[in-house]
Amino acid sequence: MARRYDCNDATDRTTGLREAASAVRRGELVVLPTDTVYGIGADAFSSEAVADLLQAKGRGRNMPTPVLIGSPNTLHGLVTDFSEQAWELVDAFWPGALTLVAKHQPSLQWDLGDTRGTVAIRMPLHPVAIELLTEVGPMAVSSANLTGHPAPEDCDAAQEMLGDSVSVYLDGGPTPGIVPSSIVDVTGKVPVLLRAGALDADELRKVVPDLEVAP
Repeated sequence: MARRYDCNDATDRTTGLREAASAVRRGELVVLPTDTVYGIGADAFSSEAVADLLQAKGRGRNMPTPVLIGSPNTLHGLVTDFSEQAWELVDAFWPGALTLVAKHQPSLQWDLGDTRGTVAIRMPLHPVAIELLTEVGPMAVSSANLTGHPAPEDCDAAQEMLGDSVSVYLDGGPTPGIVPSSIVDVTGKVPVLLRAGALDADELRKVVPDLEVAP
């Protein structure tokens, strides 16, 4: 039976974060608020938990799960060949609605789907999310909806779709915005905007003037 905690109540928030962290460590799924939409998350290093996440969403391995982290410092252990321009984007826009696609460390023991050696990674601007990520480490997180359905702006919508496939729901109230994060590929010599979301090309070019836009 899924448990739900009101993170706008101090006592419930403390209990909910503790229970969510325990659930993640057991390889279970949790729903958490972010600065864009609600996400469904699992331990990024548990291949079974990530497979459960994809199954809960009705999503295939051809759409690998992004990773959320609680601090830019975590990047050092996760990515390789991270350019100076990539770090400039991190400094300018994290925490926030910018996802970076980077080459992951070949030694990492994880299975996020068919990633082809890359990982889509972000630090969200939401205190509940950051607190959980700081406690448990990198999490595989995708929008908390069934594939083909709208991404949820509140915990009710997420729970209606995902039900008891999730162990713990952290209810942080309506999310600040429904615009998804922008996605920039930093695996090459020049950053490439793959998806314009909360940040458009003009805003990103203030930091990386040679940014290209994918067709």
